[in-house]
Amino acid sequence: MTFVGKILVIVIMAFSLLFLGISTVVFSTATNWKEEAAKAQTNLTALQKKQSDAQASIEASKKEFVNAKAQHDAAKKTLTDQIAALEAERDRATAEMTEARKGLEVATQTTRTSLDQALALKNETNTLREQKAAVEKQANEFKIRQTELNDRIRELSRMLETATNNAKDLRERVARLTSVVVSNGLSADTARLKALESPPPVHGVIDRIDEQNRKFEISIGSDDGLVVGHEVYIFRKTPRAEYLGKATIITTEPDKAVIRVIGNTVQGKKVKEGDIVSTTLRAG
Repeated sequence: MTFVGKILVIVIMAFSLLFLGISTVVFSTATNWKEEAAKAQTNLTALQKKQSDAQASIEASKKEFVNAKAQHDAAKKTLTDQIAALEAERDRATAEMTEARKGLEVATQTTRTSLDQALALKNETNTLREQKAAVEKQANEFKIRQTELNDRIRELSRMLETATNNAKDLRERVARLTSVVVSNGLSADTARLKALESPPPVHGVIDRIDEQNRKFEISIGSDDGLVVGHEVYIFRKTPRAEYLGKATIITTEPDKAVIRVIGNTVQGKKVKEGDIVSTTLRAG
């Protein structure tokens, strides 16, 4: 067999094997297609059933969707109504809040005004309290002063009574002395007696005092109308006005005189330089 024959044999064998393989594949394929067709039919039936079930489910879902949409619309309408009601309620609440805020502002202003008025009244009350305290203090001082003045009036009344009695005694003594003088044929100094009866209203001060505090030299004398026998009253102005007693003139000079205390001074007080002497019950 030639080389070409060998090649042809080999080629024929290759084609035979190829055909055999193709035949085997075709047979196998035909068998598989039948099985696959059966499987496909079974799957198709199952799929058709599933489609039918799915279609029924879709229809049910559509009904549920429609019902859900209706419920949603109803719920939406309910919510819309509720929202509208809430908005209306909110608007009413806002209006009420606005009115309340206005009322609060008015009340705040009224309260501030009331507080200012209360503060003014408090200050006025404090001022009135202070004025009342000052008036009460002044009233107490007036009462004390009135008591002192009443005491002074009683003391001066006693002094006036004593002075009146002394003047009466003096007039009686002068009358008796005059009577004695006349009865003894002596010349009576009527001018002096008249001067004794009506001493001039003069005032002076005590310049010197003797050791016994009984005789005093005063700053007024005969040039002021004083004569021996005149009586003078002794006063003191400081630290407070007071009556000390009464004295009689025992000697006179033109610008001075010497007096002697009659009896005792008030409460035994000592006369001091600078004390006042007066022929009247006024200290000058």
